Formats: sequence, structure tokens, C-alpha cells
Amino acid sequence: MTEKEKIKTVLNHKTWNEIKTNDSWQVFKMMAEIVEGFEKLSRIGPCVSIFGSSRTQPDNKFYIQAADIAHQLTDKGYGVITGGGPGIMEAANKGSFSAGGPSVGLNIELPHEQFHNKYIDQDKLINFDYFFVRKLMFVKYAQGFVVLPGGFGTLDELFEAMTLIQTKKIGKFPIVLVGKEFWSGLVEWIKSSLLKGEQTVSPNDMFLFKVVDTTEEAVQEIEDFYRKSSLSPNF
Repeated sequence: MTEKEKIKTVLNHKTWNEIKTNDSWQVFKMMAEIVEGFEKLSRIGPCVSIFGSSRTQPDNKFYIQAADIAHQLTDKGYGVITGGGPGIMEAANKGSFSAGGPSVGLNIELPHEQFHNKYIDQDKLINFDYFFVRKLMFVKYAQGFVVLPGGFGTLDELFEAMTLIQTKKIGKFPIVLVGKEFWSGLVEWIKSSLLKGEQTVSPNDMFLFKVVDTTEEAVQEIEDFYRKSSLSPNF
């Protein structure tokens, strides 16, 4: 029984329906999700979070590449964390699952879109109502981010991680953007508008991430970060 289910058991069904929209009682739902996430993810070992679009199809080159990256990271001793859905998330879970490594899915409950993919270890699947709790788990339990082409959600997760590192709210970890052609426009805009134009970021902020093209480069960036730094991925 999950923490959310335990809370619902304490309250009868009628009372739960009456109070679940109340702001104060929502705190208990948030707490339940955080506790469940901490309990399950504290035991997974070193993992890399892999992000990308839920709309990417299996014949897309980035779907294939996401599976390859996840497989190679698993061979290096890492598990893989994804958002648990289809597209790039499915590909990454598939790659980790096929290599026999921890395949974690942090699924978000949405009205129409998201459903969890079949390549997640069932004891490592967590369903969230709250995006902010889900993002907390991505950051807290990942030793690195690998980001493939995606939409608003992917960009949200990317920029939140960079903001937390920039403001020193978390320790630095590798952030790898895969697909130079896809990311080049965004990177150039950051350089021209944020760095040189309005000076709203510093030159050092450009080192918060690396842009690569190949699977081998993506995996090597993760490996090199921990080899060159005094940090450990907590194997």
C-alpha cells in the first residue's frame, strides 16, 4: 500500500472527497508523495535521469539513441530514471531494462496524456500528482542528467537543474544535451541574448552543460565528470 493509499484509508471515502480540495489537506497528499518517493528511491543506487519528449516514436533516431545511452550507462553501473511515460522515457527505460539495470519510472498522473511504459521495474514505479514533487525526485536521486530533444516539460526540467546548480542549492553534476542540431539554436540564444546582450547570466554558467551528438560522447561525459572531480557517484 502506498503512502497516499494509507492516508485515504485513515479517512473514510466521503470525508476524503469533501476535504481533498482543501488547501490545508493537500499538504498531506504532498507529504505522502515525498515520503513514498524517498522510501523507494533511497535504495536504487547511482542513477542518471534521462529526459526527452513523450511524443518521440520508436523509429525516431533519438528514441534509438536514448535506448543505447541507457544501455551503455547500465553497463557502466548506473541505473536509469525517467518520467515513466512513452517516447524518449520509454526508450531509456527499455535500454536499462534490457541491460539488467535499475529501471525507474516517475510517472505523472495527467488527465489525457501520460501512461507508464512497460519497461519499468514494478517496484521502482511511482505515480505522482504533483510536478514539483516529481522534479524533486529527479534531482535528489540522480548523479547526472542526459537530455534529448523534447518540449516544454523537458526544458522545464533542464532549466530547473541548471538553476539549482547555478544558485548552489545543489552540488554540481553533469548535464548532457544530446543532439547538437536540435540544441544549437537555444545555446546560441543564451549566448547572444542572456550572456552578451542583457548579461543576465555569467560566462561560467555556460559550463553548466555540455552538448554532444553521439551515444559514446554522452556516456563519456558522465564518466569523465566523476573521474576528474573529487565527487563520487555513490556506487
